[in-house]
Amino acid sequence: MNYGKFRYSKEKQEKKNRKAQIKVKELKLRPGIADNDIMIKVSHAKEFLSEGNKVKVTCMFRGREMAHTEIGEAAMQRFVDELKDFAMVEIPPKMTGRSLCLVLAPAKQTKGDDRAKNEN
Repeated sequence: MNYGKFRYSKEKQEKKNRKAQIKVKELKLRPGIADNDIMIKVSHAKEFLSEGNKVKVTCMFRGREMAHTEIGEAAMQRFVDELKDFAMVEIPPKMTGRSLCLVLAPAKQTKGDDRAKNEN
C-alpha cells in the first residue's frame, strides 16, 4: 500500500471526526439586560443550536446585584422560554460563585414531526 495514500485517508478521517464533535458555545447575560439585547442573544443561540452545538448561558452578577439574583433568574427564564421550540434544558440553572449557568441542547426531532410540518 502507498504510504501517501494511507496518510491522506487518515487525515480525511480525522477531519471528519473533528467536524462531528459537538461544541459548547457560551452566551453571557447580565441581570439588567434589555429586551432587544435578549432577542439578539436568542438569535445567536438559535444559530448555534441549528448547527448542532450546545449553548451554555451564563448570567453574571456584580456587587449589589448578588442581593437580587431573582432578576437574573427571570432573565434566564425568559431566554429559555424564547428557545423552547429549538432547545431543551440539559443542565438547569445553578449558581456557581457570582454567576448563574445553564446548558441548552438542541431539541430532538423525530421523523414523524418532520412529516407533520410538511403536511401543514
